[in-house]
Amino acid sequence: MFGGQELFRFRMLGFDIKLDTSWIFIAALIVWWLASGYFRHALPGQTVLFYWVLAIIGAAGFFFSILLHELGHAVTARRFGIPVISVTLLMFGGVTEFTRGPQTPKQAFLIAAAGPFVNFLLGFLFLGLKGLAINLELGLPIVAVVGFLSYMNFLLAVINIIPAFPLDGGKILQAALWKILRNYAKATRIAARIGMLFSYALMAYGSWQLIRGFYFDGLWLFFIAIVLHNAAKSAVQHYKK
Repeated sequence: MFGGQELFRFRMLGFDIKLDTSWIFIAALIVWWLASGYFRHALPGQTVLFYWVLAIIGAAGFFFSILLHELGHAVTARRFGIPVISVTLLMFGGVTEFTRGPQTPKQAFLIAAAGPFVNFLLGFLFLGLKGLAINLELGLPIVAVVGFLSYMNFLLAVINIIPAFPLDGGKILQAALWKILRNYAKATRIAARIGMLFSYALMAYGSWQLIRGFYFDGLWLFFIAIVLHNAAKSAVQHYKK
């Protein structure tokens, strides 16, 4: 729904990496938010150029973290002999496309869990770098950037393990249900319906934020809920009896 045309592509670790044109919107939005809000409050009294440079660096690190998240899925799938078509960065994150799905619940679990695992590792890595930067007195700008990247990676990991399909947590739930029920289609339908319920809750919360006057947060949550709902609904319909 929110995908556009391909902006450009490159290769990394043997995978085709594509940037969708919709990615430009979120990239510009995050840079603006960091320059006008986050770094301005964290490092008051600096020049406008200073904030924009830090914002670009911070945003680049954030999107590289998303890319590494998707590469976590791709590398794990490749270890199981599942060919990867491409990794695409979109407006609302990333998508890794495979030529076929996992053959066992264990494969499904490990492929889904690999993405959040990468973000947890990055979160601790940047947290360690923050402590090192403080101890070595490398300066508040470096501390602010690595602190931001640590926080965002932990946030990405926590959001993605929410058990709501098609989030990674929902796919982990799907794998567990597949193992218990021994029926991939039924497991997918159950996980996807839970994902639809989560999207309704997110829509309700987004609407509440709009009513309270938080228009940016409300609209953002509402759009994310629509994307999740459509993906979950599509899975339910695909595996419907």
